[in-house]
Amino acid sequence: MKIAFFELEDWEKGYIAERVHNQDIRYYDVPVAQAPLEEIKDVDIITCFIYSKLNKELLEKFTNLKLIATMSTGFDHIDLEYCKEKGIVVCNVPAYGDNTVAEHAFGLLLNLSKNIHKGYKKTREGDFSYDGLRGFDLKNKTIGVLGTGRIGQCSIKIAKGFQMNVIAYDPFQKDSLQEELGFVYKSLDEVLAESDIITIHVPLLPTTNHLINKEAIDKMKDGVIIINTSRGPLIDTEALITGLQTGKVGGAGLDVLEGENIVKDELDFIKSHTSYTKEQLKLVMQDHTLMKMDNVLVTPHLAFYTKEALQRILDTTLTNVFDCIEGRDYKHQVNK
Repeated sequence: MKIAFFELEDWEKGYIAERVHNQDIRYYDVPVAQAPLEEIKDVDIITCFIYSKLNKELLEKFTNLKLIATMSTGFDHIDLEYCKEKGIVVCNVPAYGDNTVAEHAFGLLLNLSKNIHKGYKKTREGDFSYDGLRGFDLKNKTIGVLGTGRIGQCSIKIAKGFQMNVIAYDPFQKDSLQEELGFVYKSLDEVLAESDIITIHVPLLPTTNHLINKEAIDKMKDGVIIINTSRGPLIDTEALITGLQTGKVGGAGLDVLEGENIVKDELDFIKSHTSYTKEQLKLVMQDHTLMKMDNVLVTPHLAFYTKEALQRILDTTLTNVFDCIEGRDYKHQVNK
């Protein structure tokens, strides 16, 4: 089969080459849309990451596509309806970074709670004063966990290690977890109102887009800390900026941004002479505003990015590829 792997690092290419034999394999460092179409239009299998936006317009250019194996848990970058219509199987990596992403969420929280990022900057400049560096303890604080899937559960376990009071919201409650992990399920409004810290671990769906909006922030405690390591559009960026500017939100730790793809490729976007839409331009400006705030920590969507998690991603992705090559039932299909 013809297999095209996209958005790979060099070591990943070697890892794949050692495990996949007797297939026509092509490697590309870029997202699918930036690869030469003539070389890839007849591939049987595509593997990619979230920066490959596989919409109907792009997918129509492929003549023999059987499988899209995304190297991520999320699959909102793929037109599932079109793939189902055309018989293209879409598989994901349902679990690879449960502890990895939760650890990153608490890395952001610890930096904000202890002002580590500010202290680091000050000492680099030779300033050892305490001005502006007073932090707060996590012990006895109430953390609201939005989403109690695998990553949410790992976050709860870490929070309990810090002796925090844990409450959680999930529309699909797993009641046995409350006693097992030592937290309490509450309504979304209750979690928003009672939490000192809110950490988001829900998927991006039409029902969760802008889950954290102006109305939600108005319900929160003054000075609340918001952590997002899930998807950028879960937070209304304009509402978050307003909350930060007024002090309603005391700080934010963001591994994801609304419009992050545009910001990430901003220079290429400008060079391409493509016109910004009004909404895209607004998001770019808002993201830059966030990144300049000293009570906001932004990391470049790297919560998953550890040696162990990357290897787990590749192993599961190759399982999805071999399911296709060998005609097996797909273990991780998301568009049945």
